[in-house]
Amino acid sequence: MPKRTLSCMLASLLAAAPAFSAPSAAEPDYSPAERLLFMTEHLASTQAPTTLRYSFRKTGSLEKSFDDTVSIRLGARADGSCCTAEGDFLSGEHRLALPALDDARANPVILYFLEHDVRDMQRLTKGQQAHFRKRIRMAIYNGADVRQTTFQYRGKPVPGQEIAISPYLEDPSRARFEKMARKQYVFMMSDAVPGGVFGIRSQVSDAEASTAPLMVEEMYVDGATVPSAVPSAAPPAAASSAASATR
Repeated sequence: MPKRTLSCMLASLLAAAPAFSAPSAAEPDYSPAERLLFMTEHLASTQAPTTLRYSFRKTGSLEKSFDDTVSIRLGARADGSCCTAEGDFLSGEHRLALPALDDARANPVILYFLEHDVRDMQRLTKGQQAHFRKRIRMAIYNGADVRQTTFQYRGKPVPGQEIAISPYLEDPSRARFEKMARKQYVFMMSDAVPGGVFGIRSQVSDAEASTAPLMVEEMYVDGATVPSAVPSAAPPAAASSAASATR
């Protein structure tokens, strides 16, 4: 895969504001969620070379559960600044092939998770990846709930933000993949953890609220304490930032 392919492939996720109602070309209207996820230089204080490591877990009644890992290897650019990036996202049959990036400023693990997600959505629903990217892009731009919170990292509380989106609840094409329509994503960001990303979680709740989720995928930076389950259709303020299991 050519080096720039991933950037082109995911460009629709990054180009949210111009596609909607930006005030002008000179002054684009970016949402707070976009700025936190894609425009913040999460790697600004990173000393290269280093490797960011994440644990990944898939559970739920829809498919077989599994545990895996994600790693992002960061190196110095030619001028000594950070960073170049190479990623290993899962392994074996679940592996997502990733090209190297010459200039990573925001943590690419966010886009890697989302690319894994939209490919999985296509596999499960037979829908188009472009449609799922567009719905995620729109939700981050004008449908995200952002709140301040606290996470547990290596046994200590650290400040951060949670960004929650539900891209498919109001999707005009919802009937085509109703089983996945209640899918919610929660991005957990903190400047106090390496790479600025504490974790990302997606959850597909069953239509029957009393039953277990159909699918949960969660990724946390190593050393993180895993937050409690995120409610499927409630604002993220209802989610707990405490937990009982440590990665």
